[in-house]
Amino acid sequence: QEKFVFSQDRVLDDENVRAMMHGSNMVKVRSQRWQKSRSLRLLEDGVTVWCESTKSSRKAKAQQTFSVTEVECVREGCQSEALRRLSGSVPENQCFTVVFRGARKSLDLLCPCEEEARRWVQGIRTLKERVANMTQKEKLDQYPLPPSCGPLLRADENDDGKMSYDEVKRLLQMINIDLNEQYARSLFKKADRSCDGRLDHVEIEEFCRDLMRRPELDAVFRHYSGNGCVLSTAELRDFLGDQGEDASLIHAQSLIRTYELNDWAQNNQFMTQNGFTVYMLSQENDVFNPDHARVHQDMTRPLAHYFISSSHNTYLTKDQVTSASSAEPYIRALNQGCRCVELDCWDGDKGEPVIYHGHTLTSKVPFKEVIETIAQYAFKASPYPLILSLENHCTVEQQTVMARHLRTILGKRLLTKPLKDHPLKDLPSPEELRGRILVKGKKDVQHLNQLGKTSSVDTSSDDEASSRNKKDPAKVVSSKLSPELSELVVYCRSVPFRGFQHSAQKPPDELSSFNENDALKHIKDTGKLFVRHNSRQLSRIYPSGQRLQSSNYDPQDMWNGGCSMVALNFQTPGEQMDLNQGRFLPNGRCGYILKPSFLCSPSSSFNPEITGGGPGHIPTQLTIRILSAQQLPKINTDKPNSIVDPQVWVEIHGVAIDNSRDKTHRIDNNGFNPRWDSTLSFQLQVPELALVRFVVEDHDHKAKNDFVGQYTLPFTSLRTGYRHVHLLKADGSSLSPSTLFIHVKVSGKGVPIKTVSERMALAKSKGKA
Repeated sequence: QEKFVFSQDRVLDDENVRAMMHGSNMVKVRSQRWQKSRSLRLLEDGVTVWCESTKSSRKAKAQQTFSVTEVECVREGCQSEALRRLSGSVPENQCFTVVFRGARKSLDLLCPCEEEARRWVQGIRTLKERVANMTQKEKLDQYPLPPSCGPLLRADENDDGKMSYDEVKRLLQMINIDLNEQYARSLFKKADRSCDGRLDHVEIEEFCRDLMRRPELDAVFRHYSGNGCVLSTAELRDFLGDQGEDASLIHAQSLIRTYELNDWAQNNQFMTQNGFTVYMLSQENDVFNPDHARVHQDMTRPLAHYFISSSHNTYLTKDQVTSASSAEPYIRALNQGCRCVELDCWDGDKGEPVIYHGHTLTSKVPFKEVIETIAQYAFKASPYPLILSLENHCTVEQQTVMARHLRTILGKRLLTKPLKDHPLKDLPSPEELRGRILVKGKKDVQHLNQLGKTSSVDTSSDDEASSRNKKDPAKVVSSKLSPELSELVVYCRSVPFRGFQHSAQKPPDELSSFNENDALKHIKDTGKLFVRHNSRQLSRIYPSGQRLQSSNYDPQDMWNGGCSMVALNFQTPGEQMDLNQGRFLPNGRCGYILKPSFLCSPSSSFNPEITGGGPGHIPTQLTIRILSAQQLPKINTDKPNSIVDPQVWVEIHGVAIDNSRDKTHRIDNNGFNPRWDSTLSFQLQVPELALVRFVVEDHDHKAKNDFVGQYTLPFTSLRTGYRHVHLLKADGSSLSPSTLFIHVKVSGKGVPIKTVSERMALAKSKGKA
């Protein structure tokens, strides 16, 4: 769990949060038969919820906690699968569901009264918002935790509010640091002003301040400070110039007003070492360009000119054979900015279609429930069009039910006819389709309707139809297509791929799906033609049928070929989903990323397999100096004496010639403030397609290194200069306050001169200094 701690004032200023701290008795629900009493209470840190059984014996009490930082969302009423089954037998306004990030099961709860349910729902949402808006200063202030709570309480074995040297060493292990014995004793002795061999609260805070010192950050400060004590506005401006940022006095003054903590320094327009540290750790100095955190790209181009965040088998929680199907993975995907979700639709009981992975043991979820969930969360993370990719295996009757649910539940947001009457030259833009939901599926074309009632259309997916055709073309399973459902397919008409020459003659609203192997073959054998195809029509790439554990392929290969909809199993964390999160990090995380210009022309000569020259090739040198890391988490939490031995990898993911990785040496027994000062260099040929991935591992001599954290971003969103990388967990959520401190330099053709020293050197060489 993230080590956030709110001050008591901030916790107690909200009546809902105060009610949570008082605690509530609820009923945890898994099914109609499984319902257990639970006591829930918010702990004093303001982020951890304690959940325990009220009936178990003291010895066997089931105790469990969760942090609000782990919560994806809170759903009011009977919206989950388990609570829906109780609908009518329990008051809906007394129920709510806590949906977690990642693979953790949701928590369905029934409260004694409506008021209590409302307070918990609103309270959790309030705390989630506060955590999201915490400043870096607040995060720094609470780690290591204040003497009143957390590791310090656990390290204080005799509970007297003071700490011996042995207790301090215990604290250090809790926060993942194994100090050199001599250095640890010197810090202890310095802080022990009372000279009694024990640290009181004030002395412990001094010890922690010394421990938190950042010599490598102090060195940067001293390099720009004339007196070594403060930065003047002009000195801060010079630093900003070397960072490649707005180097105006007005900008420097605004940073001092925002981040300087000392009133005297702020009034005199100086920045102290503490203010500089807070600024350097803020999002404003992040390695990711903050200008890209909003929608900054042109959103008026045809849909095919964008990479579109896409999910495969969105309804599954884990593997493709036995796992549960649920509406909740749609919430997680949509909240991540996903703009194309998949629905595998089959005939269900009582005339109601269901969604599940056909011919497997995966559970079934009602189609209607999924559409209701999509309606609720479709545009919470992004205002741009959402595409529903239908895998239609239903009879005509239940297809008609699907069409009715789509129209009734989605209402005016569902696109039911073209935006314009004239023939389609290009697909509409994300801006034109803002706030609309599109259906991707088979469409009954007019000439087929003239063939009579006995005619049929293959309603199965392109994915399955293409697989069957390869095995036995004679065994194409066909059935009639519901006119009501067919009518809802407007700009995303699924058709089998019959070659690039054939598709070039077809309207741009035709969309073909390719399994990963077929797509790779096209990229390697006819990459230039595939790029041209993808500049005009949407292509959806999906994992091969052999990935029974819902593993993922490398999406970068597909983006290199210009494929718009590269569908991944969002429920499976790992490198591939890290890349997907990094690809869609810019442009306000809206799920649409404008492709480079060389992927948007129907006459493009870009070939993703070429080794040099041609469009998109801008030779660029990337140099990254890995300086240090801060507050890395313990990995082996079941081993109290285990300390991380961190090592950092930097990876480049791009066209084949750019793919590269390099690593630092390892640091033994220090996850708190390891220092490498290691320089890694990379040569990029097509920088506009490259992703940069930072990975921290716990080195292991005998087994595979353990994953600690990572961060991935496009090269085009990478900022130069001294930057902090705010690491993420395996599920993509924040690992705060864990960071890397790095220096980035970019040089090569077309790269502007940014640093003050470089500008001065150039001016001097021209006789202008």
